[in-house]
Amino acid sequence: MPKSARYVMSTSILASAVVLGLAGVTAAQAAPSPDTAAAPAAAVKYAALGDSYSAGSGVLPVDLGNPLCLRSTANYPHVIAARTGADLKDVTCGGAQTKDFAQSQYPGTAPQLDAVAADTDLVTLTIGGNDNNTFIGAVLACGTAGVLSGGQGSPCKDQNGTAFDDQIDAKTYPALKTALNAVRAKAPHARVAVLGYPWITPAAADPSCFVKLPIASGDIPYVRGIEAHLNAVVRRAADETGATFVDLSGASEGHDACAPAGTRWIEPLLFGQNIVPVHPNALGERRMAEQAMDTLGLD
Repeated sequence: MPKSARYVMSTSILASAVVLGLAGVTAAQAAPSPDTAAAPAAAVKYAALGDSYSAGSGVLPVDLGNPLCLRSTANYPHVIAARTGADLKDVTCGGAQTKDFAQSQYPGTAPQLDAVAADTDLVTLTIGGNDNNTFIGAVLACGTAGVLSGGQGSPCKDQNGTAFDDQIDAKTYPALKTALNAVRAKAPHARVAVLGYPWITPAAADPSCFVKLPIASGDIPYVRGIEAHLNAVVRRAADETGATFVDLSGASEGHDACAPAGTRWIEPLLFGQNIVPVHPNALGERRMAEQAMDTLGLD
């Protein structure tokens, strides 16, 4: 082979090697190494606080981790966690008041705020209905008055007037703000969602419901007004502390304790299907979860 031909061949081979080498380097730089590949997103750290409406008290199955709290593993926090893959720490407890965020509700039960940390991403809660015995006091007072009156008139309103509303304004509202500020202090970057209470009574009396919810016809709007006032105060406290209020008033309309089984979210005082009356059933807990997820934009 002539010398010039050998030179051309050698030059071509060298050029090809350089091109292939550069291509290999470029490919190696473009391909992510195992060390630099994107890690899967960490699960949302989720703390669930609150009272029996959060705990799903009366809904089976019961969480045996703390039987005193009557917490259900089908409550709305568990529904949210199951649908979003969140890492749930559920300390909801039946009968809880706002003060139980900062103190032990039962022997061996830690303050609910112990479940909240600086790295908590999401907090949900329903609270306030047990402060001043608002719900149980109103239901028992109005139920007793209803039975004694044969369901006629407004004996509960006549006897109690604005007493329940006055207590909500004077005591529940400031207690709510204190509790929500304490949550924010412990988890400054978390999304905090405060769920309102779904309707217990219809807007107007239903005579066929008296046997299940023995509140006099004129006291049905009175009890509903007390609940509406409490929800308004909860919303106000949430707004003033940077939390998100989850409004259930529209979604729960027509699903109160007087609605038929399969439609109602709240069980009646008598002849209901839960072991705890005047509380959400499994359907109610699922719908509360869905409303919270929709409000928060959770998948």
